[in-house]
This record gives sequence, C-alpha cells and structure tokens, in this order.
Amino acid sequence: MATFKDFRNTIKPNWCPACGDFSVQAAIQRAAANQGIEPHELAVVSGIGCSGRLSGYINAFGLHGIHGRALPIAQGLKMANRDLNVIATGGDGDGFAIGMGHTVHSIRRNIDVTYVVMDNQIYGLTKGQTSPRSAAGFVTKSTPGGAIEPSLKPLEVALSSGATFVAQSFSSDLKELTAIIEAGMQHKGFSFINVFSPCVTYNKVNTYDWFKENLTKLADIENYDHTDRQMAMKTVMEHEGLVTGIIYEDTETTSYQEKVIGYNETPLVHADIHLQEEQLNNLMKEFM
Repeated sequence: MATFKDFRNTIKPNWCPACGDFSVQAAIQRAAANQGIEPHELAVVSGIGCSGRLSGYINAFGLHGIHGRALPIAQGLKMANRDLNVIATGGDGDGFAIGMGHTVHSIRRNIDVTYVVMDNQIYGLTKGQTSPRSAAGFVTKSTPGGAIEPSLKPLEVALSSGATFVAQSFSSDLKELTAIIEAGMQHKGFSFINVFSPCVTYNKVNTYDWFKENLTKLADIENYDHTDRQMAMKTVMEHEGLVTGIIYEDTETTSYQEKVIGYNETPLVHADIHLQEEQLNNLMKEFM
C-alpha cells in the first residue's frame, strides 16, 4: 500500500517560504495515502497562479491547465476514467474570477471530483493585485485607494448553487485539512473545499495570526448539523464565512455519472474503441 512518501517526486516547490500551499500539498498527499490508493490511481489538475504549480509537485498523474479551466479538464478525466481519483486545485483568482462560471456549473453538475481552492485573498503570482476575495478597502497595486467592491462569498455561492459537499479549512491545521480532503475524496459527487492559504509576501492583512484570531471551528459550535443546509447557510453568514470544518454534506443526491443513461461501467480509457470495417462503412454512409 502506498505511503505519503510515494506521492512525493523529485521536484522542489518554488513557493515562498511559509506559503500556505506547502501544507495543502502535504494534506493532499497524506489524504491520498490514507485512502489506500496508488499514485497511478490519482490525477491532480491545476490552473494558473502560485497554486497552479501544485500538480507538478505530486507523484501522480498531473496536468497544469490554463487560467480558470482546471475544472472542465478534471471533469473530462473523471467521465473518461471513472476509476481515477480526480482532484482539481487552484487559487481564488483562478476559481472565483475567470473560472467562476466553471466553478458554479461544476457544483451544479455534481461530477465526482474534489476541488481544493487555495484562498489567499490576493493575486500572488502576478505580484500582488486585488482578487475577488479581497475585502473592501484592501490596498494593493491594482487598488491603491482601496478596493471598492465587496469580497466574493464562496461558501454562500456553493451552498446556493446546490453543492453536495462544502468544507473549509486553514492551511496551518494540517490534521483537519487532511481529514477534510479525505472526506471530500470519499464523497460521491462534487466536493468543494476552500482553504485559507496565507500569502506571506503580498498579503500583510490576512496573515496566519489574523486567521488564528478570527476563525471558528464548526466542531466547537454546539449541536451543529452539517447535513442541514439551512443551518449551514445561517452559520456561514453569522460568522462571515470564517469557519472551518465540513460545512454541509448531502449524501442522498446522486452524482452526475449515476444519472447519465447508458454510462458504461467500463471506463472509456479501458474500452475497445476500434471500429470494424462494416461499422465504419455504415457510419460513413450516414454522411454521404
């Protein structure tokens, strides 16, 4: 059985020292090992940004996609090979700006993919501009007078879009983050996991200390029921999105694959796609 070390490769991450993405990478590797899968049974698809590099740092199938397009690729992989464990990763700019349409429709579609967003409230790779997750008044190179737009609320968006699994964690809490990613991988449907992953270079507001002072663990909220969508939305709104844990899970709604009529149990990747000459000729006649 594979161990955490089996999901390591020889490529050294070039993130800034203390970047939260290091912990997200480690949590994915630990979660995969804990699930008892082998590296060839995992695919990690990433977008653009600092977080986009993650797919190249894990010993598994990996694809570094284009900006905002990790989710279409990940869903295609899962549809073609239902036996593959597929994790999509990206940052808040990747998932909540150019890729927001894909995020909403992936949630609505409910294909069995786990989506991990590294949320640092800023564009890090392009040297510190305001992102959709930056708070109003946030001062960056692109908003020197302070952002005038309100911050996007991803948990509320996910819940209102019909998500069947919504969770949030903090990169410095490796134990909780690993457990949440494991739960997301086990969930039969689309799993949306937002992770506060501080940018130590360009975001001097939403720091590790800031999150430690402001986050509330759902485990500490008495009688919290993560199967109650209304309670989940109410709790998220009351805490302004600053909660960690499994926020909501629906185990009754079937995944996209289970609803597709004629979806073969044999993954397309293992199917015989060779056409007999007679079959080819009959197909050609339809277009002639």
